[in-house]
Amino acid sequence: MLDIKIIRENPDKVKAALKTRNADYDSYIDEILEIDEKRRKLSTETDALKAEQNKVTKQIPVMKKNGENTDAVMAQMKEISEKIKSDNAVISELEAKQRDALLRVPNIPSETTPVGKDDSENVEIRKWGEPKKFDFEALAHWDIGKNLGILDPETAAKVTGARFHFYKGLGARLERAIISYFLDTHTQNGYTEILPPYMVNRASMTGTGQLPKFEEDAFRVANNDYFLIPTAEVPVTNMHRDEILSGDRLPIKYCAYSACFRAEAGSAGRDQRGLIRQHQFNKVELVKFVDPATSYDELEKLTNDAERVLQGLGLPYRVVALSTGDIGFSSAKTYDIEVWMPSYNRYVEISSCSNFEDYQARRAGIRFKNSPKDKAQFVHTLNGSGVAVGRTVAAILENYQNADGSVTVPEALIPFMGTDVIK
Repeated sequence: MLDIKIIRENPDKVKAALKTRNADYDSYIDEILEIDEKRRKLSTETDALKAEQNKVTKQIPVMKKNGENTDAVMAQMKEISEKIKSDNAVISELEAKQRDALLRVPNIPSETTPVGKDDSENVEIRKWGEPKKFDFEALAHWDIGKNLGILDPETAAKVTGARFHFYKGLGARLERAIISYFLDTHTQNGYTEILPPYMVNRASMTGTGQLPKFEEDAFRVANNDYFLIPTAEVPVTNMHRDEILSGDRLPIKYCAYSACFRAEAGSAGRDQRGLIRQHQFNKVELVKFVDPATSYDELEKLTNDAERVLQGLGLPYRVVALSTGDIGFSSAKTYDIEVWMPSYNRYVEISSCSNFEDYQARRAGIRFKNSPKDKAQFVHTLNGSGVAVGRTVAAILENYQNADGSVTVPEALIPFMGTDVIK
């Protein structure tokens, strides 16, 4: 959520910054300012009434002591009290309307985020590894999985529906091995492992920016207003909702495995086959709570940590800085890590690493103090996929496939797999 002071003091600058997202939020900003003016004016009037109320309240005992009639004053007090009560109700209503409008406005992109209309104007930062050239006809991961008997979308479609998978045998073991490898790697690099709930309440979804904007993309649990998590970012970030953290704890670094659930509304026709776009998938998430002064250095470190697991698996990838027209709703700056997929003949996203600055912390009330005497200030929150597990399975099957139809297991996974080949 944006700071109302920034909007109040620099409305034209905020409007211009949001226009770089290839969207027009002018009407939201105007509505917020209109509500803010009404709320502040009424608050000032109410404060004056309260001051008058306090003044008269002190006079009444003196009047009674002097034998003066207080009927008129008491009637005035009743009138003032009722007016204050009425005004406070209106102020509360205006505050709720203002917050709702603020919740629907995205974050302001960082000045270091490339300006662009969409993903075609993302900027490549670096590459790692060379895409493998095959001396045989390489297959897509869904064909490899079917031939090896380790991926079964047909049975999942019968049991549940489209965009779900059964993993079987060494396929299931490969998924589990990747999760263990990711968690081991990240905990060895200073992250605390978390196993979060897979359902969260509305406040948690609002705190990280999924609601109210993206409710159609979420799976809501009937009868209790819980939501299946779209990523572990949601429960892990909300662990510290409405808390004031001690500055000497920062940065706080968590890694969390979870299943993720996304309705993928509006994505019909995209990546219908295989593991790239599923309604349910596994992911290891990295979440940081950091001092604002170091948040962009921490973003670089977070991205490097996500890269490290791909390097350990020997999977070629590239890092791109997303343009203002492609970054997520809550993000100020995002790097995407894209793994090479032979069947696509291009790089495909496998991780997004973002700095939200104080946008999520302001929504969720996450602050810190460097000393007890300091004024509490909002932390900066960061998160990144460390990384998507199903997409890693797909990348391994395609990049490590052999001419005889088998798949070589990356060396880093052999201790978890108990075999060096899937055949």
